Amino acid sequence: MRPSSAAKVISPIFLAFLLATAILAASAHAQTFTVLHTFKGAPTDGEAPFGQLIRDSAGNLYGTTNSGGAGKCTSGCGTAFMLNKAGKEVGLYSFGGKNGGYPLAGLFRDSAGNFYGTTTGGGANCYGMGYPGCGTVFKLSKTGKETLLYSFAGTPDGYTHEALLVGGDGSLYGTTLLGGASGGYGTVFKLDKVGQDTILHTFTGPPGGGGDGADPYAGVIRDAAGNLYGVTDAGGAYCCGVVYEIDTTGTETLLYSFTGFSDGDGPLSVLLLDSAGNLYGTTKAGGNEQCGGSGCGVVFELSPQPGRSWTESVLYVFCSLPNCADGEKPLAGPLVRDAAGNLYGTTFFGGTADDGVVFKLDGSGKETVLHSFTGGADGGFPWAGLTMDSAGNLYGGATGGGDFSCFPPSGCGVVFKITP
Repeated sequence: MRPSSAAKVISPIFLAFLLATAILAASAHAQTFTVLHTFKGAPTDGEAPFGQLIRDSAGNLYGTTNSGGAGKCTSGCGTAFMLNKAGKEVGLYSFGGKNGGYPLAGLFRDSAGNFYGTTTGGGANCYGMGYPGCGTVFKLSKTGKETLLYSFAGTPDGYTHEALLVGGDGSLYGTTLLGGASGGYGTVFKLDKVGQDTILHTFTGPPGGGGDGADPYAGVIRDAAGNLYGVTDAGGAYCCGVVYEIDTTGTETLLYSFTGFSDGDGPLSVLLLDSAGNLYGTTKAGGNEQCGGSGCGVVFELSPQPGRSWTESVLYVFCSLPNCADGEKPLAGPLVRDAAGNLYGTTFFGGTADDGVVFKLDGSGKETVLHSFTGGADGGFPWAGLTMDSAGNLYGGATGGGDFSCFPPSGCGVVFKITP
């Protein structure tokens, strides 16, 4: 596995976290891989797109970069960007620190065209920890005007904020990786229309197992009844993370605890929910004894059973091919699923150059690598999952590669498209 040079493209807040995560011959058919945009970095452009992209009906793409832009942080405070369908950047908002900084997740768009998101830093002081703020929840109008909806304080509301969801009631739902009132293991929160924050759940750990989850890196998804589902990277009955549900009364139920072996270890992925109520996700480790003995990660399905029990099935184990040509260590997700039931996603490492892959997994568990990144002009180290349009085209971001003026030799990152 490649040393974690890709950590260089992350803000200082996440350097230590990514290092910890990193420690922890298939060919494409007729797919066409295209780089839509190559980031140039501060001060005129973003760098390091970590979040999932969103796409509107006109084909415009929207997302965030973790650094870059005109903000007065080290290497910029990050941006929110808009690309037209040709990949030309037609909108760029630069965070400045006090109004947020270092966004790691993507954006969420409402029916009126407003955008919502989170930043991992910036905002209010972070209770003496020396971080540049505990992070924010923000709104961007379609004209690019930012409104700071909430600034976190660390305790008891948490800090380091992840993917955001807008519920049917207009409230915003998300997670904090750290902070909270019970040992700093993170929270699930709700932010209503007037900016009132409610902590729905505070994780109690301990990370080594024997209790609740810990470190909810991924955000949450919501079903039609209003129940929330997510994962934690650690904790649970064992050592290695959980899938949890929080119902409309705020009661948490652990649906599954990972053992760290063949079933996976350390889920970081936002979940995917299908019409039958099955949940799909990935783990960054487990599955086999490759990748330094910790395992290279899996794709899993969690299916509801009578009596409110759940059964986990491992759909694919990464590094099942020599030299991990099939990919290793899928990270933030989420997976996307087409009408035929095929799943699509990315891995951060692995592939022919060890710079990550885009993969397809069919219903029989057969994996096809749609693109193996080289770390050059095509990018490298894709962190988040993909976005699919109605024609089956896939869109995503790679955190490194492209233009190498940012953090040599890692690069500033790219946005790409794969055409079936």
